[in-house]
Amino acid sequence: MKKIVKYGLFGAGAVLAVAVAGAAYLAATFNPNDYKAQIIHAVEESHHRTLHLDGDIKLRLFPYIGASLERASLSEFNSEKQFASVETIKVSLALMPLLSHRLVVDDVIIAGLSAHVVRHKDGTSNIDDLISRDHKTESAKQPVSFDIASVLIKKTSLTYRDESTGAEYAIDNLKLDTGRIAYGVPTRIDLSVHVQGNQPRLDIYTQLSAMLTFDPDRQLYRLADMDFRVNGFLLDMSNLKMNASGNVALAAKALTADKFTLDASGMRAGSPFEAALNLPQLMVSKEKLSGSNLTFNAKLDSGNIVASLSLPDISGNAQSFSVSKLLLDLSVQMPDQAFKVRLASPMSGNVDAQQFSLGSADVAVSGVFDKLPGKSVNSRMKGNLGVDAKRETVQINLSGGLLQSQVAAKLSVSDFANPYIQFDVDADQLDADLYLPKKAKANQPEQPIDLSAFKKLNLDGSLRIGRLKAENIRLSDVRLNVKAHKGVVDVSPLSASLYGGSMNGGLSVNAQAVPEIAVNQKLAGIDVAALTKDAADFDMLEGRGNVAMNLSMQGNTVSRMKKALNGNLSLNLVDGAIKGINVAKALRNARGMLTGAQTQAANRSEKTDFSELKATFKINNGVAHNDDLTLKSPLLRVAGSGDIDIGNNSMNYLARATLAKTLEGQGGLDQVGGITVPVRIAGPFDGLKYTLDFGAMVNEAAKQKVEAAKQELKKKAQEQLKDSLKGLFR
Repeated sequence: MKKIVKYGLFGAGAVLAVAVAGAAYLAATFNPNDYKAQIIHAVEESHHRTLHLDGDIKLRLFPYIGASLERASLSEFNSEKQFASVETIKVSLALMPLLSHRLVVDDVIIAGLSAHVVRHKDGTSNIDDLISRDHKTESAKQPVSFDIASVLIKKTSLTYRDESTGAEYAIDNLKLDTGRIAYGVPTRIDLSVHVQGNQPRLDIYTQLSAMLTFDPDRQLYRLADMDFRVNGFLLDMSNLKMNASGNVALAAKALTADKFTLDASGMRAGSPFEAALNLPQLMVSKEKLSGSNLTFNAKLDSGNIVASLSLPDISGNAQSFSVSKLLLDLSVQMPDQAFKVRLASPMSGNVDAQQFSLGSADVAVSGVFDKLPGKSVNSRMKGNLGVDAKRETVQINLSGGLLQSQVAAKLSVSDFANPYIQFDVDADQLDADLYLPKKAKANQPEQPIDLSAFKKLNLDGSLRIGRLKAENIRLSDVRLNVKAHKGVVDVSPLSASLYGGSMNGGLSVNAQAVPEIAVNQKLAGIDVAALTKDAADFDMLEGRGNVAMNLSMQGNTVSRMKKALNGNLSLNLVDGAIKGINVAKALRNARGMLTGAQTQAANRSEKTDFSELKATFKINNGVAHNDDLTLKSPLLRVAGSGDIDIGNNSMNYLARATLAKTLEGQGGLDQVGGITVPVRIAGPFDGLKYTLDFGAMVNEAAKQKVEAAKQELKKKAQEQLKDSLKGLFR
């Protein structure tokens, strides 16, 4: 047995000696440069690319199999255009470990590498022919472990272009320097690279220094003592500076971070910003999620906007997690406003289901706003919020103080791409005028009506407000339902109590093209004087009663809408007055005005009382026409017809006032009972004039006297005839 082993060892030694001698002879006599032509031809035959070998090829067979190549380039497929080039490649590996599928490599050096990768519009690329899927599959079946003494890659540039999207990226000055690279062995790596691109826009310099450990068999990947730096331009952030440090590891599908910090600063959209992320301890796996004292801080616009997020503790796993108390603080300081927002709430979620909720949220807002009433606000609301990202839904339920109101609101949102909003809101009061844009002054050009926001609205909900003030109109017990879709907003029903009465009807807005508004309302028991005064500063009419309107208007400005107003309106009022003139008084004081007409300006202290007023209006292109006015009072009766030009704020109206018999003996003209006097009301609303035609009144009085004389003569003649007949028969 010993002899067999002995002779075996001698034989193996002899074979090894012969192999070494043969390798030494081959290395001494073989010159690979003599085969450049055959190599170039083989590449052209197999890949249809042109290989240029301008430098020397060197081989080394002992103690490592090694090769070095200088000044080589490769063309594009079926083209002489250069695809890639390299100045120097050096690599050597041990022969015996290859037999056991182990790749033991000495130094790897690559210098001056340049390559251009293109993705064509049809989805193919200019490297498809160089990638063998069959080879990759075969390699995957026989994994090879490797051990590399060091890697040095320097002066490398790579470009990528996507012809279908226009995206272009370039990497240059890439340098990678490593120590020993092997499974499970920590190694120092130093990486620096310059990256440019247009989608997104970027021009950044990156440096990474860390201890790298990777072991695919154990699914372990770790960066320890990491120092990661980025500076340059990214998206709309110029002068970007970002530093990250700490330890990050991915092991057995578990991510851990230890003493990890991230600091960033720069200019974003013209404003400086700073951000800091601190993860003292974080562990994420499918089975477990834990962390403590996780914080995020950000400053924008030189510290005028400050945000802070804190998670004191987090626990759970990848499927579900919980945070005992999430704290979010936001502070904003601007020239005309400053406010703070604070959110505190426990948080839970399920990553796989993509569901998250704030179970008991407490939101507080305080601040100073020049445009707000009192120039300050303090609001606090409590409730809950739920998000289901898979179903694309959000549920919100909040109640508490909001601005000057106490509000209880339920809100749901679905379809994040085209949000559909449903709501149910209760508010005790709202002064909308405090937040509406101020009306333009008389000398300022009229601003167009902007309803573009309505075009994106897709909502359905109900709103109840205890007290509401809007456009100076005061309402209470407001109830309305709103539906909006593709620029069409319907508010129906719309009901409220106002000015001693009630309203009920609907309102619609169409913002698809030229803005259109339609109003269909019935007002009952309304104090008309208070309503018209508050709504339009129109102080000509008093009374209480009913108003019905069915109106539509169209236009890009308020003035155009008034001139395009169409529809119907009716009035039925009692116990009121028309301000500006006292018709009965004017007629009582008409002594001596035997002919002609008298014109006088409206006098707000004068008014014509009525017990009943009825009228209907047909409105066409901003002009309201009426021909059935009836006004009744103990002293006179009035009928009228004419036009009210709403679009131009003027009117031209003729009323016919008939005096009652009760005026006889009241200091007026004798025998004036039943006389009809024309009264013309004309001019702009802020300068109306009343014209009374006393000549027509005198003519009417004369006619009445002539008629009375005729009746008297007729009566006397009848009496004389009666007396004559009596005498005849006697």
